[in-house]
Amino acid sequence: TGRPVKMVYNREESFPGHVHRHPARMWYRHEATADGMLVKVEAKLILDGGAYMATTPAVVANAAYFTVGPYKVDSVHADGYGVRTNNPPAGAMRGFGVVQVCFAHETQMDRLADALGMDRLELRKRNALTTGDPLNTTGQIIETSLPTVGVIEQLQAIPLPAPLNSDDPRRLPGGTGLTTTPEYVSRGVGYAVSIKNIAFSEAFDDFAEARVVLSPTGVEVYTAAVEVGQGMVTVLQQIVRTALGVEQVAVVPADTSEIGSAGSTSASRQTQMTGGAVLEAAREVRKLALERGAGDDLNSEGVWLAGELVMTLDDLCADGPISYHTRFRHPPTVEPDENGQGDLHADFAVVAHRAVVDVDTELGLIRVVQVDTAQDIGLALNPQSVRGQIEGGILQGVGLAVMEELIIDQGRILNASFTDYLLPTFLDAPDVEMALIEEPSPWGPFGAKGIGEPPTISSTPAVVAAIRDATGLELNRVPVRPQDITGT
Repeated sequence: TGRPVKMVYNREESFPGHVHRHPARMWYRHEATADGMLVKVEAKLILDGGAYMATTPAVVANAAYFTVGPYKVDSVHADGYGVRTNNPPAGAMRGFGVVQVCFAHETQMDRLADALGMDRLELRKRNALTTGDPLNTTGQIIETSLPTVGVIEQLQAIPLPAPLNSDDPRRLPGGTGLTTTPEYVSRGVGYAVSIKNIAFSEAFDDFAEARVVLSPTGVEVYTAAVEVGQGMVTVLQQIVRTALGVEQVAVVPADTSEIGSAGSTSASRQTQMTGGAVLEAAREVRKLALERGAGDDLNSEGVWLAGELVMTLDDLCADGPISYHTRFRHPPTVEPDENGQGDLHADFAVVAHRAVVDVDTELGLIRVVQVDTAQDIGLALNPQSVRGQIEGGILQGVGLAVMEELIIDQGRILNASFTDYLLPTFLDAPDVEMALIEEPSPWGPFGAKGIGEPPTISSTPAVVAAIRDATGLELNRVPVRPQDITGT
């Protein structure tokens, strides 16, 4: 027919047809001095890419780059493998390989601290990466802000929740109507810390285009960036209002017939990439407007000089709108050499999580009471949006820790519906307290960093560490199931 075709999966088709997070098996060995300084880390990572392995090489590589986490160590040997199986396809998912290795390296850091008789957070602070250090796996000197010790200390400063009230059945694992007995409920506290790269890496030509147009009615912003609920439209409006000085700002819906690519809404990149493009264009439009109006300031009324309005927006744009189109790129990166070394990443962010859980050790029920976090965000362009992203990411991490699992037998999914595949809901959402660490990025708009992925990464191992603390069990897999606690 020559007409466009749209293919829509139903839910039963989506489970086997759409990509999931890569299942992983990981083996680690950490060596340290008696005073807790890391000496060597060895790791073997095997990620199941399913039948097609479309993004598996990139996910495996990213997992390998962050094998050790945000810690200094001189000797690292990491082997990463992607394997093709008859399981459902795996692909890019929030965290892009770092979720898996964070669970492993944070489990190891707790074990190492216990073996040394050392406080778990002290061990992490003693080995923490910071600005100016080489990344442990690739040798890249970290030039951006990286307040690893800062996020740990800010997290420690957040008060713990009140002790368990066993007289209120709604506060017990499982909630009202279940058979939890208070004497079998134990509380646990766990911590985890992670590091994540931001934007595309390994010499990828990562760019975003934007056009800003000033007219008598206000400003229009053109980008091909896709808003998927992360609050990007609001942030772009704020960037233009701040940089240009005009309040009436509209972000035109994405249309690649009007503007060039902005890249995908992924890799925690859009605020820095499209935000960077919009900021650059807005500043140029302001410069052009002040030149045309012969003034020193610009706002919604027009051009001003020495505190006096000298030209309205109508007069300023009488000969046509003022427009500027730009293509923004982040600092260049390179491909890894034969040993995986090089300046592979454009930016980094670090985050710490603390989880508090109540566990019914008789029934294997878990209630995640509170998850607190301190995150390196560069600068909060919109604090409300930042908090929303962090809360949502934490809940996703909780899901991976205690409930989300594809049950597969001979390549077939046995729980391919939301009746059988459990997702966390509002009823499962823990209380969240957070500290936002603002140390500007050298190239993000106004110093902002992407914040979408880090909340999901170390929230999962923090929850599992808390369950270990409550039960004394090893717990080497996620999600933690009731039978993992009861042994039945």
